This record gives sequence, structure tokens and C-alpha cells, in this order.
Amino acid sequence: MIEASKLTEEFGSLVFNDKVMRERLPKDIYKAVHKTIEKGTHLELDVANCVAATMKEWAIENGATHFTHWFQPMTGLTAEKHDSFISPTDDGRVIMEFSGKELVKGEPDASSFPSGGLRATFEARGYTAWDPSSPAFIKDGSLYIPTAFCSYGGEALDKKTPLLRSMEALSNEAVKLLHLLGYEDVNRVNTTIGSEQEYFLIDKDYYKKRKDLLFTGRTLIGAPATKGQEMEDHYFGVIKPKVSAYMHDLDEELWKLGIPAKTKHNEVAPSQHELAPVFETANIAVDHNQLTMEVMKKVADKHNYACLLHEKPFEGINGSGKHNNWSVCTDTGMNLLDPGKNPGENTPFLVFLMAVIAAVDEYAPILRLSVASAGNDHRLGGNEAPPAIISIFVGDELAEVLKAVEEGSSYKSAGKVQMAMGATVLPHFTKDNTDRNRTSPFAFTGNKFEFRMPGSSVSVANANIVLNTAVAEEVAKLYEKLSPYSGEELKEKVAEVLKETLIAHKRVLFNGNGYTDEWVEEAAKRGLPNLKSLPDAMPHWISDKSIDLFTKHGIFTKEEIHSRYEILLENYSKSVHIESLTMQEMVRKDLTEGIVAYEKDLSKEAMQKKSLLGDKAGVLETSILRELDTASTNMSEALKKLAEDTKTAETKTDALDTAAYYQSIVLADMDELRKHADAAEALIPEKYLSYPTYGQMLFSLR
Repeated sequence: MIEASKLTEEFGSLVFNDKVMRERLPKDIYKAVHKTIEKGTHLELDVANCVAATMKEWAIENGATHFTHWFQPMTGLTAEKHDSFISPTDDGRVIMEFSGKELVKGEPDASSFPSGGLRATFEARGYTAWDPSSPAFIKDGSLYIPTAFCSYGGEALDKKTPLLRSMEALSNEAVKLLHLLGYEDVNRVNTTIGSEQEYFLIDKDYYKKRKDLLFTGRTLIGAPATKGQEMEDHYFGVIKPKVSAYMHDLDEELWKLGIPAKTKHNEVAPSQHELAPVFETANIAVDHNQLTMEVMKKVADKHNYACLLHEKPFEGINGSGKHNNWSVCTDTGMNLLDPGKNPGENTPFLVFLMAVIAAVDEYAPILRLSVASAGNDHRLGGNEAPPAIISIFVGDELAEVLKAVEEGSSYKSAGKVQMAMGATVLPHFTKDNTDRNRTSPFAFTGNKFEFRMPGSSVSVANANIVLNTAVAEEVAKLYEKLSPYSGEELKEKVAEVLKETLIAHKRVLFNGNGYTDEWVEEAAKRGLPNLKSLPDAMPHWISDKSIDLFTKHGIFTKEEIHSRYEILLENYSKSVHIESLTMQEMVRKDLTEGIVAYEKDLSKEAMQKKSLLGDKAGVLETSILRELDTASTNMSEALKKLAEDTKTAETKTDALDTAAYYQSIVLADMDELRKHADAAEALIPEKYLSYPTYGQMLFSLR
């Protein structure tokens, strides 16, 4: 346990961070590494050798015996292969070695990871390349080195490489525009991310008895508990002692790894919680979020919990998301999305705000696709999460600022308002200029945008790759329009271009309730896309517009775009297929066993009552038997249809056609089967079921 007084010393104690490098590396080597991190310059082998030797000594001092290149393939998870530091000597002993070559490059098998056709099965060679901008760390006795992952031909097979490319693209375009606007001291622009991570905790013993949770991450059958979230008593409620102990240990583990875990609380649904970190540079934030999800599961296991990260582990209550708080900052310390005291006169803010508005409007389909998955499709569109329609909430003050931009008038701030609570003992404080809107998928929240659509289980790399690239494109367009001008002419042109851009893209602005049917109708009138599922959105990924965007800025090649198209569709179909097979097995074996056993005992009881008390006895038992028989008959028919349609799905060859079939037919079959299975389960006492119920799982934590 970390003592509170020593937290500042222990934070990042297992990270080869800037502090460690400054203390241990020679000054010239430290400067070279720092230059690589800050400016993206090439790192020479002699520098890498020195860094490797120092990194090895530090790692051994902290208990590491192995090292691994840690990367993020297209599985959605992380990958690692561990090698020890030992090197045999001629006298039968070993020495501890780690070279610059081993630090810089690794060679995992590229044929065993999803490649979407970029790699044939016999083409095995792949490379991992050290990412100096994300610090190495120690976990479980190994030195973890964050790396990019590519094929022998140089194609990106991971999520880190395109993320780094998108960050550079946005930086390059933003710096050009800022120099034009007079901010010539800016050399680099960074995107920052804060990823709020929602999750469920349940008893591990219950988890192990649920095939659906083990195989798919979500419950495929299950009658609702008599209590859900109706009382609204869980959100921000008192954290149960055992859960608090878990959260405490989780914080400590994350802090030692340099992950700035900041906020923890109960979420809306029973047994649902949230952890939120402090903002970090996008690349590091994505790495840290991947690591956070892993550590959450590891610590949960020690506490005899299972940590559920699926977007919709339980039907009928809120699912879990991962709000992506995104901002843009210069290396001079300026937040380009901070309105300041006079937002109407803050030219950099207005220019970049307009670039974001245009980007979200122009590239809404691929932004929607960036958060699409089999799991997240269950969450989006319900009154618990943003709709699948992408719109932007700017709030009252910015709405007035934008109105002034459109009208060509000056904006007059209403000034700060003091909040008075009505009791003299309570302090007065400054009220925010606008309310929050939790129904908006893309909401401005003071000095950043909160992209609320990402799912809890996925990497936020995808969303930020698309967002960075789309904004880079719109910044480039603004620069092209403004670059011929300077001085007063430029100032006038900025106002003109901002107005033109706003008029062209204001359809995406919406400050109202995104959960209503009225908004769905209004969005359709505005021409905003409503892509309800991954198969609906996928064609947009390989459209000419999408390919032009990503190839222009060097984020993906055309081949890399098509490979991800194949991977996403294949993963979607496989996920639903596994769910279907698991559901069939649970209904056919586990639930049916419980139904038969209960019906047998119930029939016996009814017969005994009738024999003793006459034909009018056993009314309750007979009534339940009839309900069970109806439910089980319907269940049997639905089970048969699901099995047949799943077999049909297996025969399909086209990737999009297959995914669409799973989405429209197989998932509909599963919903129908679940309806009848849950009706049957609701009639059966818990002792007849071989798996735990919703009530047991959601309300077992104390």
C-alpha cells in the first residue's frame, strides 16, 4: 500500500520516464532522445545502444528479468512476446544484456494477426518498432516497450502507427495556420485525450458460471431483476467497502505505472462504476487506456471480482461507454479550444472551432464508424447513450458567438453570473456559461469536446485517428482560403471564411434533447446520416471521400483502408456468430435443464394435490405449468430458427453481406429467442438454474 505522504515519490516509479532519463542518461544522449520525442527526428543506433543499456540497468534494479515489445494489433487488444535479458557465456554462466537493436526493433509473426489480406498465411515476417514518445514501464517482472507494428512491406498492422500519423498530420496543418495568424513561435500542436472508463464489477464465482459472459462478454439470456436502476440510487452513491478496496488498489497499480487516475465513482446502473484520468497527449493516453483496461481486470481478479468491459453486459440497464475528451494544445501552452474571456474576439479559438464543426459534419459517417462494434451497436441509440446521429452541442454562450459570426456582428458577453444557493452559510460561486448535454454525441464542455460515442471495451485510437485527420483536412482548407492574405485583409478574410464555413455546416449543431423522436425526424430533414449499425456504416469507410482523406494526409494507404474494412466486418460477424452459438448452447442445455426439472417437480406437486384434494386443487401449480409450457414451446421454435439462420450465415462469402445478415437476421432471431427464454426463466426458482440470475450478479457486491 502506498502511503499518502509518499504518493508523489511512488507515482510513475515503474516508468522509464523523462525524470529517470534525465537522471541516468548522459546529457548529449538525453538531448537526442528528447529531440526525437519532441520533433520526431531519427534516433541513431549509438544513441539507442546507450538508452538500451541504461533502460536495462534500471529495469533490473526494479525486478525485471525480461523485456517485451508491447503493441496494439488489429485484434482490439494488446500483444506481447517476452525475452529474458540473459545471454550465455563460454564458461557456462550468463550475463544480462540488452542492445539498442533489441530496443528499436522486434520481429513477431505477422501472419498470426488480423491483416485484412495485407499478409498471406505464408508471409510471416513483421516488425515492431520502438515508440520513444510513449515511455517504457515495468509490469509483472518484464520491461514493456511500447511499439508500432508493421508488415515486411511496411503496411501498418496496428492502431498506434496511424494514430501517430494523424497526430503529425494535424500538427503540421495547425502550425501552418497558426503561423499565418501571427503565432510564429508555435512549433508543434498536440492533441490531448482524457478517456472516462466505465465498467461493471460482479462476483467472480458468478462470472465463471455464465458461459455467455465467459465467451462473449455479455449476458445473452436473463430475466430482469425485480430492481434495476429505477430508484436512481446508485449514481454517485456511497461506494461499498469491498468495491472501495478494489478501487484503492487499482489506483495504486495505475499510479505506479504513471497513469494519472483521477476520479472514481458509482455509475448509473447497479454494480457499474467509472474511472477517469487526467488529460495526456493522445498517443500516451491511448496506451494508458489499453493498460488501464488490463490492470482493471487483473486487480479485480485479486479481489474475487470479474471486471466487465462489454458495452452492454446486461439487458434492460445502462451499458458502458468511454467518453473521449479531446482538445488541441500548442507547445507554447495555448489550448486552441479554450474560448477565453472574449470568445468572439479569440481568432485562434474561432478558427479551430469552425474546423472541428466542419470536420464533424463532413466526415460524420466515418466518425460514426470509428466507434462501431458488435458490442457498441447495442448501446448507441438507446436512452442511455448518444444517438447514432452525430451532432454537436456548443451550449448557450457559443451559440450566441456563432450567431454573431453568421450575422457579422460583434458578440457581447453576458458576463459571469454568481450562483446563489439561497442559504447564507453556503458560498457564492461563478456559474458556468452553459449547461451540459449528456444526450449529445459530440459536446463542447468548456475547453474541449467530449466525444461520447466510443464503447467501453475498444481502443480509443480509432476515434482519434478519424477525428485528428478530419480536423487536419478542414484546417488545411481554411489555410488555403486564408494564405493569400495578410494584415487587415487577412482579418477581414478570416471573418468572411468563418461565416461561409458556419453557414455550410451549421446543420450539425444541435443543443436540444438527442433522445427524442422529434430530433430523429429533424436530423433527417437536415440530411444528417443515421447509421444504426456497423454494417450500415462500413461502405463509407471505403468510399472515395474516405480514401482521399486518409491517403492525402498519409494516415493510411488505400490497401490499409481496405484491410481494415475486411477486419472490421470479419470481427463483427465472428462476434455475433459466437454469441449465437453460445446462446443456443445455454438455452438448449442450461435453461432447458432447469425448465424440465422444475416442471417435473411442479407436475408431481399438482398431481399430489389433486389426488388428495380433488380436481380443483393445484391451481397455482397448473397455471405456472401452462405459462412454462407456452414459453418453452415458443422458445423451442425460436431456437430452431436461430440455428437454421446461423447455418445460413456460415455459407455466405461476401464480408459486407455476411455482416448485414448477422445484424438484420441473426440478431433479430436472438432477440426473439431471448424474449421467450427470459419469460421462462422468470418463472423458475433460482435453485433450478445452473447459472446465476441478474439479481444475484448485480446486487451481490457488499
